[in-house]
Amino acid sequence: MTFIAQVEDLGRLEASGRLRKLSLPSGLDFSSNDYLGFAGQGRLRPAAMAALDAGVALGSGGSRLLRGNHLEHEELEAEAAALFGAESALFFSSGFAANTALFGALPQRGDLVLYDALIHASVHDGLRAGRAIAEAFPHNDVEAAADAIVRYRAKGGVGRVFLAVESLYSMDGDLAPLAEFKALADAHDGVLIVDEAHATGVFGEAGKGLAAGLGGAENVITLRTLGKALGCEGALLFLPKAARDFLINRARGFIFSTAPSPFSARLALAALRLNAEADELRAELQARIATAREALAKIGYALSPSQIQPLVLGEEARTMRAAAQLQAEGFDIRGVRPPTVPTGTSRLRLSLTLNTERADLDRLFQMLPQVLA
Repeated sequence: MTFIAQVEDLGRLEASGRLRKLSLPSGLDFSSNDYLGFAGQGRLRPAAMAALDAGVALGSGGSRLLRGNHLEHEELEAEAAALFGAESALFFSSGFAANTALFGALPQRGDLVLYDALIHASVHDGLRAGRAIAEAFPHNDVEAAADAIVRYRAKGGVGRVFLAVESLYSMDGDLAPLAEFKALADAHDGVLIVDEAHATGVFGEAGKGLAAGLGGAENVITLRTLGKALGCEGALLFLPKAARDFLINRARGFIFSTAPSPFSARLALAALRLNAEADELRAELQARIATAREALAKIGYALSPSQIQPLVLGEEARTMRAAAQLQAEGFDIRGVRPPTVPTGTSRLRLSLTLNTERADLDRLFQMLPQVLA
């Protein structure tokens, strides 16, 4: 069998310089989402060994609604909900799986989902599978979202309004005005959905994220992934119990998927507990963010308030040349091109983690001016 159309498509990608290939990690980590070094520094290894010694199952054996629901899943969800002040939690194999399940099932026909223009691809996939009306609003523009609600009501829309945002955006490193979006949701009897993937572990009291103060509200749903700063895998949705029960009954991505392993659930619980005690690691990461902001300001780049620093170069070829130069010098920094980012905004995504030394950071910032010249 030949895949002529697919081969032709790959040829077009290669001709445009957008063909992607897998590569093994190499060089100093300035590209991963392992912000606190939980994965790279083996901080979860003792918990993993203890789980193995205790005989925790490495596979779930089925979906959660068949024989795949284990005590480890329920312990994780109960403790996580209590930790983040939510009524309930639901464990998924990944943030992508959680978002597609949530947006594909919870908003109903006639409801309106307003989503930030830079929202993650998983939300788009979930919305395509769902039945609600979906509309993007300009990035972080609360007023534009409010105007969209007014238009929806003026046209006779009577459904529920959902506002979907990220608290910290993965390619720009900027933060959402969560308090303003929460006020907008309150004013229109709406639901605010906040993806905390890149904020969990890095920001907030005890690393609870930027939306931690909203966790107990009846009209707030939060997603916290476990594969970034928390160093393992999976994701947790924090939501009212009625919404959780609805997803268990209606979300196809939950019903028809083999459950995450009990081992993953036990490791996730260990990561949450470790995160709660990781203030010293967060302080070190914040110090590196401050160092990066100071260095980047000197060479004229916009400043992100987070561990994600985008160096927007615009041109794709220039971006990939710069990435190759830095990789040749031992820095694992990746170029990011469309369609991951908008056309004309190709960039180096500089990710600050604790998998490097301060001296590595200093050396990087000594090299950047000549690479970016």
